[in-house]
Amino acid sequence: MATLNLFSQPWQPTISPFCCSNTNNNNNVVYAYHNHNNSKLHFFSNSRQFSVLSQLSTNSSKSVSGSSGLQNSSFVSGIEYRKRPLYSVFPTKPAQVSSVEDLYEFICSGPLLDKIGITQEQVAESIDNWLLYGRYLCRLFQLNELFLTEPQKARIYHYYVPVFLWCEQQITEHQSKFKDGEDIPPLVIGFSAPQGCGKTTLVFALDYLFEVIGRKSATVSIDDFYLTAEGQNKLREANPGNALLELRGNAGSHDLAFSVETLTALTKLTREGMKLKLPRYDKSAFNGRGDRADPSTWSEVEGPLTVVLFEGWMLGFKPLPVDAVKVVDPQLETVNKNLEAYYDAWDKYIKSWIVIKIKNPNCVFQWRLQAEIAMREAGKPGMTDDEVCCSHGFMF
Repeated sequence: MATLNLFSQPWQPTISPFCCSNTNNNNNVVYAYHNHNNSKLHFFSNSRQFSVLSQLSTNSSKSVSGSSGLQNSSFVSGIEYRKRPLYSVFPTKPAQVSSVEDLYEFICSGPLLDKIGITQEQVAESIDNWLLYGRYLCRLFQLNELFLTEPQKARIYHYYVPVFLWCEQQITEHQSKFKDGEDIPPLVIGFSAPQGCGKTTLVFALDYLFEVIGRKSATVSIDDFYLTAEGQNKLREANPGNALLELRGNAGSHDLAFSVETLTALTKLTREGMKLKLPRYDKSAFNGRGDRADPSTWSEVEGPLTVVLFEGWMLGFKPLPVDAVKVVDPQLETVNKNLEAYYDAWDKYIKSWIVIKIKNPNCVFQWRLQAEIAMREAGKPGMTDDEVCCSHGFMF
């Protein structure tokens, strides 16, 4: 399988020891792309500029260059971000033509353009769409489109909009495989990336863009399929002394039968009037140990769905040879064995992939820690530092 990879070694999800270290967050972002029968789009990042908004800045509410900053209060949990209100901060006067020309040049300088097969000529022909999508995203994130900082412009025009256009390409290709009159199941796009690097916010932005252009989409996370608190207690009791299965996070802590039931039902939402309530997980329940949210709080989606955005840090992971796992940590043997059932529960539904890779996995611990701290500061229970280490101590 041919892969365009900016690093010397092709990337595969694997399991290895994980530790905390300080990182320099001022580096630039680089990307790579891969497309084959099961399409994959790879991003490589060692910058916090494209990380989850709740972790982007502890002072993100401050005004920047006349625009409102990126607010983090509504990104504390996976449930809250889906309920986030929209705001408009558009100036009354339109941008000058020179600003549009500058933006066109900025778009054309983006690292993803060639990777998704869009030429500068095609950008020029569709510049109105680029501006429209950018305007929508500025409204979503409470930004003034005329006073964007360089990181904000890069986030929107080098990252979110190109990925959205790639998703649109995948949807068109998917739908072309069906005959007129046939029910077309939604395309399931998988987003695999380490915790804290921005996949949830990316999905949030894409879901909104699909909504404003009239496509029906659904978002679901592997977090939504965690075992209930009772189920997690039983898992812990069945694996005494295994710190990797004491708390939610690793393979084995998900309700795979529930996953299959939900994903199957989503792919059958092909007609008007068909509805489904999507499960959600409350990470703040039981003092931060978490539990499945009450069904009365679950959001509802209605068919016909065009696309399902399915995100998670361990999507696509496959078990490794047992001997290789034992060398790393004997506790991993059970987790590795549990991975065998995950393809049929998750990966087989995914037809297109977006994979985000970071250069240094060690920073994931800091990002996870920031998310729990933000949740505690918002008045909700969150995991302790030690619990974060236990639940996500081994990845990649």
